[in-house]
Amino acid sequence: MTLTRTLARADADLAAGRIPVARQRLRGLVVSFPAELAPRRRLAEVYRRYGDAAEAGRWAYLEEDRDETETAAFEARYRDPVLRMRALAWAGPESLAGSAVAAERLATVRAACSDAVGRPVEWGAVPRIWHERHGEGGQAAEGPLLRFMENAGCLLATCLMVGIWLAGLISLIDLFGLFG
Repeated sequence: MTLTRTLARADADLAAGRIPVARQRLRGLVVSFPAELAPRRRLAEVYRRYGDAAEAGRWAYLEEDRDETETAAFEARYRDPVLRMRALAWAGPESLAGSAVAAERLATVRAACSDAVGRPVEWGAVPRIWHERHGEGGQAAEGPLLRFMENAGCLLATCLMVGIWLAGLISLIDLFGLFG
């Protein structure tokens, strides 16, 4: 389905009061057409109807006439530059943005993310698990203790599942009087 047709369907959903359906259509458009600003603008409108200023600010972040209160709410929710960069769901270079203002804002977010990570970051390669790799204040949270704790947690979960399975099996054997 084309961008124009899907936007028209989302508008029809909004007019009919099917806001969750419209929101899903628009989210799909943002994923399929990340460089298009129209789905982002309409998605911001949907979140305004919900009263979610942070999400409205997220999707209106690239707009020239964005609401600064919504922008502040978005930036407060996504304080970490890496999380903020991922939240914008942009793909490709800033030059694909529909305006110079949007391109400048994208470049600013990417620069902040690069500074936080300590290396250049591109929009297609935003680090996925920032907080797993970094603890408080950007301190590295890697090492043998972390790996041990992860492995011990997996082993504990596996033992728990096997124990539950065995308890169920024993209950079935007792219920049907097998072996005795």
